[in-house]
Formats: sequence, C-alpha cells, structure tokens
Amino acid sequence: MKRCLILLLLTCILFSACVNPYRSSKNSASDYQIIPKPVSLEIVKGKFLITPETKISGTLDLENEGQYLASFLTLTTKMNIPFVTEGSGTIELKIDKSINEDEGYILLVTPDKILISGKNSKGVFYGIQTLRQLIPASLEAGNSGTDKITIPAVTIKDNPRFSYRGMHLDVGRHIFPVSFVKKYIDLIALHKMNTLHWHLTEDQGWRIEIKKYPKLTEIGSKRYGTITGRFHQETGNDQTEYGGFYTQEEVKDIVKYATQRHITVIPEIELPGHASAAIASYPFLSCFPDEPTFVTNNMGSKAGKEAQAKGNPKIVQETWGVFDDVFCAGNEKTFAFLEDVLAEIIPLFPSEYVHIGGDECPKSNWQRCPACQKRMKDNKLANEHELQSYFIQRMEKYLKAKGKKIIGWDEILEGGLAPNATVMSWRGEKGGIEAAKQHHNVIMTPGTHCYFDKYQVDKQDYTKEPLAIGGFISVEKVYGYDPTPDALTAEEKKYVLGAQGNVWTEYMDTTNYVEYMVLPRMSALSEVVWTPKENKNWNDFKFRLNTMKVRYDALGVNYAKHVFETKKDSTH
Repeated sequence: MKRCLILLLLTCILFSACVNPYRSSKNSASDYQIIPKPVSLEIVKGKFLITPETKISGTLDLENEGQYLASFLTLTTKMNIPFVTEGSGTIELKIDKSINEDEGYILLVTPDKILISGKNSKGVFYGIQTLRQLIPASLEAGNSGTDKITIPAVTIKDNPRFSYRGMHLDVGRHIFPVSFVKKYIDLIALHKMNTLHWHLTEDQGWRIEIKKYPKLTEIGSKRYGTITGRFHQETGNDQTEYGGFYTQEEVKDIVKYATQRHITVIPEIELPGHASAAIASYPFLSCFPDEPTFVTNNMGSKAGKEAQAKGNPKIVQETWGVFDDVFCAGNEKTFAFLEDVLAEIIPLFPSEYVHIGGDECPKSNWQRCPACQKRMKDNKLANEHELQSYFIQRMEKYLKAKGKKIIGWDEILEGGLAPNATVMSWRGEKGGIEAAKQHHNVIMTPGTHCYFDKYQVDKQDYTKEPLAIGGFISVEKVYGYDPTPDALTAEEKKYVLGAQGNVWTEYMDTTNYVEYMVLPRMSALSEVVWTPKENKNWNDFKFRLNTMKVRYDALGVNYAKHVFETKKDSTH
C-alpha cells in the first residue's frame, strides 16, 4: 500500500511537471519591461505556460475585453484561445469593486492561473495591456515559432496618476486614412492612454462631413496646392490639388473602434479663428466676403489664383500660419452655422467634451467690421478680446444645453473665461496655471515638452532629418516633464487633469512620418501621465524602452532611433 502511494505521488509530480515545467522557474527584473511603469510590481517564482487548452473566462459585461484578449493571444501564439462567459478559464477577467481607483487593476500571474481584476472594464483593459507586455514582444509580429510561450509570475497593483492621458492628431493640414487612425488608436491603447483629440477643421482643410452644409467637403476639403519648404522660407507651390474628408459613417466606425479600447475621441471644430476652409465654402461667414483670401508671400497656386480671378475670392489656404480672415462675430448667421455644425457633431461623439479651438484668432478684421463693432457696443464689450470671450461663451452655452463641456486652447482666457471651460495650456504653462488658480480644469500640453511636430535632434542636425517646424524636444525631455507646476498649491494641482502630446501635421504628409515623430516620445509621455512621479527614473525607462523597441518592430511601426543610438544603459 505504501509503495502504491509513493508511485502515485511520483506520478502526480511528473504529470505536474509535464503540464507546466516552468513552475519553479526564477524570474528577474528584466522579465518585466512594462511601459508605463506600474505603481507596484512583486516578482514571483514560476511562469504561466500558454497551451492549446488555455481559455479566457469572464462575465458577459467583460465580453469586449475578453474578445480583445482572445484575439490578441490567438494572433500572437497561433493557438485558438477562446473567451467564454460560462465556466472557468485559466485566464480570468473580473470586476472587483473593492479596488479604490477608477481605472485601477490588479494582475496576478501564477504558474496555474492568470487573474486580471479591475475596478471596472477600463481597469481590466489596462490589466490586459500590461499582460500583453509580459509576453515576448517579438510575438506581436504573429510569428510564434516553436518555443514555448510563457508569462512570468507576478503580482501587479496599478492605477494611473492622471485621469486625462491624451494624444492629438491634426488631420486638417494632412489627412490620413481610416486604417491609420485606427492604428494610431491602437498605439494609444498600448500605452494605457485614454484620449484621442481629433483636430478636424483648419484653414487648409475641412475634414468631416456635415450634411446640412455639403460645400464644407465639396469645396472646403480641397486646396488647389500646397507650399513647399518651410513656412516663410518657401521654395514654391506644388501646384497639386490636395484633399479628403471623413464621412459620418467613417467617423462612427472610428469612434466605435476607439470606444472598444476605452479611448475617448474628442473632436475639435476650430472657432473663431483657423476658419479659411469654412469661409471658402460659405463666404458669408467672413466679415468681408468679397475680399480675396490672402496667401502668404504670394505663394498661392496657379489654379487658386485663377479661381480668384474668375470671381471666387475665397479659397482654402495653401500656406501655413495664422490668417486674419476669421468667423464674423457680428453676424448672427455665423452662430446659426456653427450651431448647425455642432448639432451634427454631437451625436457622432459620445465624449463629454467638444474642443472649440479658440487659439490664434487675429482681431484685425473685427476691428474694421461694422457688424462686429456693433456687437461690441450692444453688449458693452471693452475690446476685441472681450468679443472673442463673448463668442466662446455663446458657443459654450449652446453646448452646455446639449450636455457637453468645452475645451479650448489657452487663448480662451483672454477677455474672460467661459464658466465651465477646460483650458488646454500650450503656450507654456502660464495659461494652465492661471486657469487652475481660477479653479478651472486644465490639460497641460506645453510646446516646450509636448509638441511632437518639433525635431528630435538639435539644430546642427536638422539637415539629417525630414523637414519639421523647428525646435528640439528629445525623448528624455518629454520624460522629464511634470504636468503639475510648482507655482500651484496642492489644492490647485487637483485641477490639472493630465497632459497630451500634440501632433501638428503641416510637414507630416505620410503615415510613416507621423509614426516617426510620435515614437518613442509617446512612450515617454505615457509614463509621465500614468506612473507616480517618485517611481520614475530615466535610466530605468531607457532600459525598458529597448524591449518596447522590439515591440515597435514587431508591430511594423516607424520610429525615431536617436535614443537607441547611444550606449545602452544596463541599470534597471
């Protein structure tokens, strides 16, 4: 009998070893190269082995997250890994209301089981993104090879530092296909960021279908040509029509795709400035409908000049910069137009916010416009800055009645801030500090640290890089940013919702170039907005970035190599 028991025990041990021979494997810090860095990570002995019997389970309210993980694991492992809502799986997704933080999660990996618990489905999704980074990065290419696929055992407790973790994409200057916008969203999701600020209207192009105003896309989505060379150092005009727009059905598809990844899409409809494309479509929106559109340095295309000569004075802008021809603040038709546009925008975007721009609005046309001057007199406005405030507050009141809040660039502070406005501080931190002191919510996106259209090399190396707007922001500089300035008190810092990376595309005319300018600076910013300040360390981040580089390669994205060209730091 005793002999039988010994044989049975040996059999069980051998069986267990065959099922998972990695049960006693030792793990080291190098097995956990996660970006952004978690709040708490405890290394545990052993590894979880993914096999054809691996199954994901969860409740029906986590089906979106379960199917996302199932698709990812099936692609990367070449095994059919299903998600089920009945029974139990070796990977379990779970809602745990005892987790304190709204986007918090706990990831437990043992040799026998993986459990991802979240305060809500968002937390579960972020736990999935962390699990994703524990799987060999090279597998993201879909080439699993013959090696066993294991996940190191660990206990991670994590939550973000800031509630707003954003990336911006300007499609007004150059437009990108739906497939790329989705790819961009996937990169945002990979980094546990949660907002896409989608800049849809500009002087150089109107990019969203508005059914009540078809000329916005028939005329406003196309420009006759585009300057070549850097602005104010132009080398000519390419004399080539450029255009495109997103249909409302395409917008719905993109928003749905983002929502499935817990990313909020905030549309930006520029007003009262940057309105040339809208004015070209409907000249009555200008203070001076019969005055021809001014193209800087006479760099307009032949086709544009011919159109103006034939009695169409307003054209979509062909150069970059800031222009005097803005929405007329004295014309009631302007406000009716904008309210009609927003009435079509609102149902497309479930976001609580609509970004209304408010930046770079010259006042020269308003100063000489009788209707604008009458508006100022009738409303006892002291100057044109107060007229802009009137404009913004009027649009804010309309959006508030529709259940929306506004975000505006920091110029909306000038002349008085709308009651419920959130300020996006781009001209340094001054606007954000001022807004926070007035107890308004703030999103920090200063040009000193968060403008990803700037070069990633210093001035002496500009000629080695693709053309950019100028300035130098390295990965290290992005990483070193803190969105809560010392000028704010602890109470005032609570009004800083987070930070955002901005991608202005005057010089980015291809998707490859956008990726090059964004990565790896997005990775650095993701840690700025997620990881506690005291947990951040540049050398440690740089070490982990080497693994993210492998993931970039596997995903087939283009990225800047500068930060990897220096000697690799072995500190971790």
